[in-house]
Amino acid sequence: MDIIVKLSQFLLSLSLLIVLHELGHFIPAKLFKTRVEKFYLFFDVKFSLFKKKIGDTVYGIGWLPLGGYVKIAGMIDESMDTEQMKQEPQPWEFRSKPAWQRLIIMLGGVTVNFLLAFVIYIGMTWYYGERYIANEDLQNGVWVQSPALENSGMESGDKIISIDGKKLTRINEAPAQLITAKEIVVERNGQEETLTLPVDFVDQLMSNKTGGLVAPRIPLIVSAIPDDSHNKEVLKVGDFITELNGVKIDFADQFQAIVENLKSETVRAVVQRDDQQIEVPLAVNEEGKVGMAYALGIKESDAERLGLYKVSHEHYSLGESVPIGLKRGKDQLVGYGKQLKMIVNPDTGAYKGVGGFKAIYDVFPSFWSWEVFWSITAFLSIMLGVMNLLPIPALDGGHVMFLLYEMISGRKPSDKFMEYAQTVGFLILIALLLFANGNDIFKALTGK
Repeated sequence: MDIIVKLSQFLLSLSLLIVLHELGHFIPAKLFKTRVEKFYLFFDVKFSLFKKKIGDTVYGIGWLPLGGYVKIAGMIDESMDTEQMKQEPQPWEFRSKPAWQRLIIMLGGVTVNFLLAFVIYIGMTWYYGERYIANEDLQNGVWVQSPALENSGMESGDKIISIDGKKLTRINEAPAQLITAKEIVVERNGQEETLTLPVDFVDQLMSNKTGGLVAPRIPLIVSAIPDDSHNKEVLKVGDFITELNGVKIDFADQFQAIVENLKSETVRAVVQRDDQQIEVPLAVNEEGKVGMAYALGIKESDAERLGLYKVSHEHYSLGESVPIGLKRGKDQLVGYGKQLKMIVNPDTGAYKGVGGFKAIYDVFPSFWSWEVFWSITAFLSIMLGVMNLLPIPALDGGHVMFLLYEMISGRKPSDKFMEYAQTVGFLILIALLLFANGNDIFKALTGK
């Protein structure tokens, strides 16, 4: 059932993005009286799942879900229809239109992608509002959950002041900012300290898979006990472990450091269970494990009841949602641009995290949430828009590059040159697809 839910979200999001992107090319083409011969969701290699001709255009659904396309008459594209290009140009063909019209047609897809993302963020802000934890209210600092951050000198209990010179106002925003960060200023024991993250920080993050980067500090709450746990009889799910071997435990991050020094021992522990303090004998095995999992998060109501932090809820009118949604979209766009810059720098090791269709599939949760679905779809729309703008022949950005050259120089590249460029671009895309999806396969086989 989980697979069906994830796959449904993946295909719905992908289909929506592809259809709207191709509509971005289709609509201006029609407005400029350019003939569109095909409009396809997914690729129809050898055969189609569905097709129907309406007017001059064949609308269809292919069987290969790797994208989609519109075939515009008189244009050298992925179809490589060179026979058509040998004929005399016709007034309804792409090549017969003024350069500015061709530029608008080519930019239509990515324009729709960016507009869609901003519209989704505005709509989500208006419908769902915002939930956040004010950084200034986080009196106990953060729980550092990533070994990569610990290796960079960050400690649980630190309060993040700024990331790359930008003051942190909401702790929820910290994880996304930390991925591309170079410098963090934290407050520790009343003193400010500046931490410099290594250039391969992202590579370290991917090598040390954890539940997250940073989170509000919470008590140690038992969330699961395996059937083979040596402490199955003394612990219960929901227990708060508040003391171990005479040492008081206020937060979950303090626990592991204590048990590391108690290997192969049975020690006295105090747990809070149903509002009662109970003493139990807790066995620590030779690996420093107690045979349980503890919660990485806590319910909002419990956090407020325990005086840990307050989750703020903001609701906005449609008018108020516009600037907030636009800012959210801009931040995501800038953030993705930084990630892309890191990927092309081999020193960061970020290229190891590049994924293909399985990586996108894995982003979707195994439960259905429209809020999560629209958030992921908006980000994927930004990603699709940015990737299509790359100046690679066969992508929209490649066509735009040659059109700008034509408009500036007054010289149009020859059809033969465009055929060669399209072939090179197609080979580059195949190589990128093989690399990205090969990364997926490598991770699946190695578990890395």
